[in-house]
Amino acid sequence: MNEKKKTMMFGVVALALMLLAFITTPSKVKPDAFLDQGELFFPDFQDPNEATSLEVIGYNKDTGEATPFKVVFNEGQYSIPSHYDYPADGKERLAQTAAGVIGIKKDDFRSNNIADHEACSVIDPMDETSTALTGRGTRVTLKGANDQVLADFIVGKKVPARDGFRFVRLPDQKRVYSVRMDINLSTRFGDWIESDLMMVEKDDITQVTIKNYSINERSGVVNQRGQLTLRKDGGNWQINNLPGNKEVNTTKVDELLKSIDELKIVGVRPKPAGVSTTLRKLEEDGAVEITQADYNSLRGKGYFFSGNGNLVSNEGEMQIQTSEGVLYTLRFGEVAYGSGTNVSAGLTEGSESAGQNQTVADNRYLFISTTFDPKVFKEPAAPRDTTFLAKADSLWSSTDRANKGLYDAYNSWKAQIKNGEATTGNLSDRFANWYYVISNASFNKLKMKREDLIKDKS
Repeated sequence: MNEKKKTMMFGVVALALMLLAFITTPSKVKPDAFLDQGELFFPDFQDPNEATSLEVIGYNKDTGEATPFKVVFNEGQYSIPSHYDYPADGKERLAQTAAGVIGIKKDDFRSNNIADHEACSVIDPMDETSTALTGRGTRVTLKGANDQVLADFIVGKKVPARDGFRFVRLPDQKRVYSVRMDINLSTRFGDWIESDLMMVEKDDITQVTIKNYSINERSGVVNQRGQLTLRKDGGNWQINNLPGNKEVNTTKVDELLKSIDELKIVGVRPKPAGVSTTLRKLEEDGAVEITQADYNSLRGKGYFFSGNGNLVSNEGEMQIQTSEGVLYTLRFGEVAYGSGTNVSAGLTEGSESAGQNQTVADNRYLFISTTFDPKVFKEPAAPRDTTFLAKADSLWSSTDRANKGLYDAYNSWKAQIKNGEATTGNLSDRFANWYYVISNASFNKLKMKREDLIKDKS
């Protein structure tokens, strides 16, 4: 056998041995638990605008109860069912939350053992079979049209030593994953509503009146304690009954205007339908016709009718005039007791009196109404005739041009009136159905006294 044949034979034998080794070598089997690692949790959910509702359910270990918070899109607007369907400013926030959910992946498999759920805080907050008070997670459910479930998962605690990672579990599975996620799952009422309550800019405020009075709740007699009026004159502020050795403290005035501009609510309560109807009728013809139930609703929040039929409040009121002719009336009522959802959505029926024994009482009821004051806009002279409208402007006489100036000024005035009436109407509709709750801190910022707003002359 020559050398060439020997070499070829050795090569064939070597190749056969390599093939045999490959065939007989045990293959590495990937455990089933790791097969879906790196996959999306919800691969069929691709468009964040599909989401029409978000429900976030937490758990209160002190009461042993699940705490649901839900935002839904219904009949053309977003609302919060847990807060009497109060309007939610939720489209953008809901889309952002949905976009964050779309991208979450099963980054790392952590456990397939139910016994680890408590340590990872991924026990379903609605699981009534579990006796654990700790280890409950936050269940997040996004739905689309026709209540189609787009995503449903339980978020646990942060993963130790892994920044930005949380434990996550699907409700119908035992597996727990370590997941990188950056999703704002706020259940704070204030984060989901229009934050600019009064829709007023501080530079548009032209007058602020603070009425300080007390009420005899039985007789309806109002005892006036004093009235403070701030009025804008050009670029300066004036105050009524200013002593000769004093001047307006512009820094404090600016703080007051800023507090009005930035006023936020921490809770809402629905007014009975009869209350809003009665108050509208009161504004129109001065008649007061109110049921006992509606009267009790007002009285329970600190609001009463005086002997002459005016609505008054036991903590006084504030009136705010704007350059658009809108006159806001803020009536400050009783203390609202409690904390958390007890403040944002109210206590359960029958527990209001029990709540008064609590030490938490840092909130106050607020009643807002608006009217339009056309006198803010001085009516200009109307044109004597409008025959110029039928002429080419090149043929106008000096009289025509004068009438054109009057015509434009008069139409501008009518547009201001129309805009002011429309703005006031929209605000009245917005405020009509609600008692609001504000923090005591906001209440104190608004209830400034005369000595707060004046100072010794420089």
